[in-house]
Amino acid sequence: MLTPRSVLTRRVLTAIDASPPRIPVLVGGCGSGRTTLVQQVQERIGRAASQYINVERTATTPERFLRAVAGSSPFSASPGSPTSAVEAFESTLRLFDTARMGPGRPATFVLDEFLDLRTFENFPGLRGVLSAALDRFAASANRFVLTSRYVARTLKALSERSARFEVIHMPALTVEDTLDLLGPAAAPPEAREAESLARTVHALADGCPAYVRALADELAAMRRQGVPGSADPISALVGLLLPAGRLAESCTFSYELRLHRARGYGALKAILEILAEDEGLTLTEVSQRLQRTPGSTKDYLSWLEDVDLVTAREKRYSFTDPLLRVWVRLHCRPSAPTEDDVAREVHQYALPRLPTREPALTMAAAVAAPIADGRKSWGIIEID
Repeated sequence: MLTPRSVLTRRVLTAIDASPPRIPVLVGGCGSGRTTLVQQVQERIGRAASQYINVERTATTPERFLRAVAGSSPFSASPGSPTSAVEAFESTLRLFDTARMGPGRPATFVLDEFLDLRTFENFPGLRGVLSAALDRFAASANRFVLTSRYVARTLKALSERSARFEVIHMPALTVEDTLDLLGPAAAPPEAREAESLARTVHALADGCPAYVRALADELAAMRRQGVPGSADPISALVGLLLPAGRLAESCTFSYELRLHRARGYGALKAILEILAEDEGLTLTEVSQRLQRTPGSTKDYLSWLEDVDLVTAREKRYSFTDPLLRVWVRLHCRPSAPTEDDVAREVHQYALPRLPTREPALTMAAAVAAPIADGRKSWGIIEID
């Protein structure tokens, strides 16, 4: 039976096999599975017929990028010896355009985080680098697959481009996908209990693959250690959001990465803290709490939207990633949160998200005895 992810892989392969080939552009936030999927696509195409390039990691100078691409290419490539940044970038585009598997056989290039080609605009003589690259891709006989974690910026970059570009939004996992990821190591053996656990994990993780995987691994570890209430995803989420927890580190990466790619770093952090306190605020409400003019606040909010940290619905602003909001509430303050702080915030986050078809769940205010590794067993109580 085809899973949603295998359907997505087929869609990408169908796009690049079309006549003329389309250029799939996969967009989705941190942990949405873009890189995993395009690497699976490359395996399906074959490593001799395709080249995967992590642009984010290799876009340093145009000359070094050219050498990195040519040096790891499965296709015959002779980059020459460019004498300037402009020549090096043009040689790279020529390589993307003219590389072949053989006579009449097009090559496939997978460019992960393609927007980082803009890095080269910092060098003399290079302006409009991203536009030039996209135009060359659209006109080329070769095949391309692009990805980006920046949805708004990608849509803006492609807004008036060739119809060859096909934007594909990475879908959230389904409950069935979540159940598969939980597997026998994390889920109870009884089918009904396993499905109930999957629904709860799916809701807490907002369908994000990275969050689901982290919860699944934590639940499996709790079961192996014989932790009381080892099928309790609330306890697992508390542990993951502690200062050294896996999701705390993941949210730190997403938060810092996006803020550093935006303008107005300090003011943007202040707005995120305001929205962490109260979501769904209007522009006027945000500007009053920020103590800045509505005009400057509107700019700040637009920069946050540009890196997909906030989303506006009916002129009210909220976090795009609900779990990142929990992280901001916990970790953007003078001292690290205690375990009690984390448990309280997780409970507040979890209660409205738990599946409605299950009995109402509330977390025990009093805690059970500490378990072996020092963590508390934050139990849940069913109320009829």
